[in-house]
Amino acid sequence: KELRERTNVGMMECKKALVETRGDIEAAIDFLRKSGQLKAAKKEGRITAEGLIIIKTSADSKSAIILEINCETDFVARDSNFVEYANHTANIALQHKKEDVKEISELSYDAAKTVEQARQELVAKIGENITIRRAQLI
Repeated sequence: KELRERTNVGMMECKKALVETRGDIEAAIDFLRKSGQLKAAKKEGRITAEGLIIIKTSADSKSAIILEINCETDFVARDSNFVEYANHTANIALQHKKEDVKEISELSYDAAKTVEQARQELVAKIGENITIRRAQLI
């Protein structure tokens, strides 16, 4: 239960991770992180035709970013985790004034991970491919 609460991963995945790591929660978290990256890599080729277009304006109203982030289904496009990721990524891109998708992916999402790592975690959690399609800085 503790592992599930800390990682937001499904019950069966948590059980599998705990069996693999002989009950060590910290090792199980690392195991889940690595398996999540594998799942994200497997879903990489899937078509992402749904998603969101986020528009953010700077506090001084002198610059703005338009960011398109895609997923596979409209259900995920309305998911709170996906919307939160899209909004936070747009804020990061605007803050650093980046419009190149590769450069945005390499930016720090939070203290522990990059935007790309956060995307991979979200892919593993939701079970659909997610891509940052394009960005335009104005």
